Amino acid sequence: MLSNLASNQWKAISMQFSTVAHVPAILRESASFVACEAGETIFRVGDPVRRAMLVLSGEVRLIRRDPNGREVILQRSTGGFIAEASLDSRVYHCDALAAQTCTLLVFPAKAFLAALDEDVAFRRAWQSLLAREVRKLRSQCERLSLNSAADRILHYIQAEGNNGTLSLTQSKKAWAAELGLTHEALYRTLRRMQDEGALQVDGHQWCVCSK
Repeated sequence: MLSNLASNQWKAISMQFSTVAHVPAILRESASFVACEAGETIFRVGDPVRRAMLVLSGEVRLIRRDPNGREVILQRSTGGFIAEASLDSRVYHCDALAAQTCTLLVFPAKAFLAALDEDVAFRRAWQSLLAREVRKLRSQCERLSLNSAADRILHYIQAEGNNGTLSLTQSKKAWAAELGLTHEALYRTLRRMQDEGALQVDGHQWCVCSK
């Protein structure tokens, strides 16, 4: 349990995740660490929602499978709360998978919701976090609505990168799933875009070439 966690440790977590700075003391006392191995399933579709979870290290992915059994990534977190919207649900509507060995800071869902009801500053910080996630999901939905694989790739680099340059921090297979493509389609399109001069690659950095 984290009730005896030193104040400087809480401060370090709060500096990394601004929402945590507003977690009231009574909620902090109910928090705990959970360690997950790479490939471990954290929850499955239909499991009851019992915890609010913050990814401290590693990577967690929320996934569903399309009618053909292909994995689609709904959310990918290398730091921050995961499955935030599920707190308003009785059960989960997707799976959560530890893509890497990771550490989670978890809070009991009932205590978390009670704190949101009772603490104005915490509630406002949480609302700001949800607003950021909505903007991110809108961008993802816009990207997945594009028919062309090349358009999805360019959209991703422009939206998630910096000035047309993206440092890829995941495997291409994982990236393909996030783009809603098969990895074969992604590899083929990337190769064609490089041949056409639309993309330049330097290690793990992908840069959109200006026309």
